[in-house]
Amino acid sequence: MFANYLIGLREGLEASLVVCILIAYLVKTDRRDALKPVWTGIGVAVALALGFGCVLEFGSQELTFEAQEMLGGSLSIIAVVLVTWMVFWMRRTARHLKSELHGKLDAALQMGTGALVATAFLAVGREGLETALFVWASVRASSDGTQGPLIGVLLGIATAVLLGWLFYRGALRINLSKFFTWTGGMLVVVAAGVLAYGFHDLQEADFLPGLRDQAFDISHIVDPSSWYGTLLKGIFNFQPDPTVLQVTVWLLYLIPTLALFLAPVGFASGKGKVKTPDEQGSRGSEPSKAQ
Repeated sequence: MFANYLIGLREGLEASLVVCILIAYLVKTDRRDALKPVWTGIGVAVALALGFGCVLEFGSQELTFEAQEMLGGSLSIIAVVLVTWMVFWMRRTARHLKSELHGKLDAALQMGTGALVATAFLAVGREGLETALFVWASVRASSDGTQGPLIGVLLGIATAVLLGWLFYRGALRINLSKFFTWTGGMLVVVAAGVLAYGFHDLQEADFLPGLRDQAFDISHIVDPSSWYGTLLKGIFNFQPDPTVLQVTVWLLYLIPTLALFLAPVGFASGKGKVKTPDEQGSRGSEPSKAQ
């Protein structure tokens, strides 16, 4: 459940920050007339992400077992590729996110309502689709037959929305570079488990060989049905009897990816600290709030 909470928190906070920056900028530049099309674009992006998640969940249930495993394995690998790119991209560009979004929004304001809707949709939609895919893959990998993984995701997203609102109201500050470094590192560990599970799916679909080649079996030591076995499964997608291919993929992904991610990227002390929208306003004037 914690791993899925982390996914919901991390992905949801990125989207919340984007929304916070867009709305705050329009309010501070006295362009409240543009708030409606921006919220429209955000709403369409959220609806698309939810629809994509529903298609993944309910559409796969109509397939044969082999087809389900093939689809699940393929999408798990795609999800890991996307989330890996995302955590590296966010760590490099977190401190430039505000200026980048402001530039896009300025251009959209000159082009009209349709451009505003498209800008908000693209800014939030990418995060939403990535979140839907990775959440689906992670929940599928760590599911134990309960609603725990899904509840964890929803709680993470709810926490992210609350944090985004607190950022906007000026009640909270956070060192963005440190936050995304720590959560990104943990997310890489989660992604390694999802990737290994995805390859196991492809083995069960008879697309890849080696399903019977176990690397080890410690199920007599770590009972999958025990509380600690469930905890390891939920957080790390741990499997007590993985195949050789699963272990190989897990190691080949986790070690170099984590090493590259934790390598210094030039964040100076304090440069990654998020300023609230009030702090990002013009000096000497009191910024107004969005209605």
